[in-house]
Amino acid sequence: MLAGTAIGVYLLVVVGATTALTDAAAACPTWPACNGRWLVPLDDPKLAVAWGHRVAALGVALALIGTTVLAWWTDTSRRVRAALTASAVLYPAQVGLGAFAATTATPALLSAVHLVVGMAIFGGIVVALAWTLEPETFDEPTGVEDPEEVPDAHDPAPSPTDGRPRGPVARAKRVGFAYFRLMKPRLMWLLCLVASAGMALAAGPALRVETVVATLTGGVLSIGASGTFNHVLERDIDKKMNRTADRPAATDQIPVRNAVAFGVLLAALSLVAFLTVNVLAAALGMFAILFYSVIYTLLLKPNTVQNTVIGGFAGALPALIGGAAVTGEIGLPALVLGGIIFLWTPAHFYNLALAYKDDYARGGFPMMPVVRGEAVTRKHILLYLGATLLSAVLLSAVTTLGWVYAGTSVAFGGLFLWAVVRLHRERTEQAAFRSFHASNAYLGALLLAVVADALVF
Repeated sequence: MLAGTAIGVYLLVVVGATTALTDAAAACPTWPACNGRWLVPLDDPKLAVAWGHRVAALGVALALIGTTVLAWWTDTSRRVRAALTASAVLYPAQVGLGAFAATTATPALLSAVHLVVGMAIFGGIVVALAWTLEPETFDEPTGVEDPEEVPDAHDPAPSPTDGRPRGPVARAKRVGFAYFRLMKPRLMWLLCLVASAGMALAAGPALRVETVVATLTGGVLSIGASGTFNHVLERDIDKKMNRTADRPAATDQIPVRNAVAFGVLLAALSLVAFLTVNVLAAALGMFAILFYSVIYTLLLKPNTVQNTVIGGFAGALPALIGGAAVTGEIGLPALVLGGIIFLWTPAHFYNLALAYKDDYARGGFPMMPVVRGEAVTRKHILLYLGATLLSAVLLSAVTTLGWVYAGTSVAFGGLFLWAVVRLHRERTEQAAFRSFHASNAYLGALLLAVVADALVF
């Protein structure tokens, strides 16, 4: 009931923000009935949206009341009851603000208050859900804050077999594929999609093809340079971990000096590509390489349990690069989009950290499941998911994104939440991977919706 109520409230908040932007409320300027009628014709899209929003608000109110009553009726913790009660008390105020906005010329401040109260109600329900899903007894972490004291989970990972092909063509293919793997190609599609969404928000239908091509070319090259330097710097640790033991630098398929030269070449080419756009995009691209290769790889990842959270800034930078490529500055939509990526990163990557907990312990990385335990990690996944969904609402409030974005955010946000709730209940490696893939699906669909809404609809 908590999960369903959370999605219901989220639906109202997203649709409410989109309704305000599309001025659908103007089609129904009276409250609670619409122009004196309780049943309205649905041939007018704006009228259907405005009336549907009110009907949905009634349904969500009943769900929230039922969930709160159930919390007080059953053996539920006091903090869960308090969070739900606070949300239930705020709900009538939110309805009153909505009624006032529908029947008067709404000032910007009132719209902002209406949005903030809705986000607070959603936040209270998500927090109650996180507390409800906590196990009664927490698991013990396998390590401590000092990464030097993180114990080996198993024996060192076995070295992969060489199996080097014979013949010049086969060797050339193997070496070429090894260089390709150095670039971490699996990261490219999502980060390029982030940059594309940033460009679409900044330019709209006026986005130029040459800007897209130059920006994404620079982005692919900078991601490749960052991945290459990461492979080189972590090659000794990669040998200890099952999931990374076959990487090209760890297995000496590519000599270190060659890999470094390759990374430098990619960085230089990315700078050239970004400079064809503008200087700010080039500066941000170079900072992205520096942040991921040095700040994240050398400083954050081996030294702090918050490495994933702070490291999320690396994933947010393509949003800023995309916006800067179009406007020559970092605008508010790009910052909010970057904020979505920043908050999504822990909700996404902590699932992988759960699935590979023993591997990270073997490598000596102070990842959240290793240091704080799996139960705490699962709770953080849910809380960061809630924050991600709220930031997605904020993006709809500061841009002109419409119904494609709103529908996608609700549908795939609900899918992600479902996977996270199952992760809390099942607590298995399979559930962690399911939640990990749901996180990818959510962000990929959301970014595609941003691009479609900004460029087409």
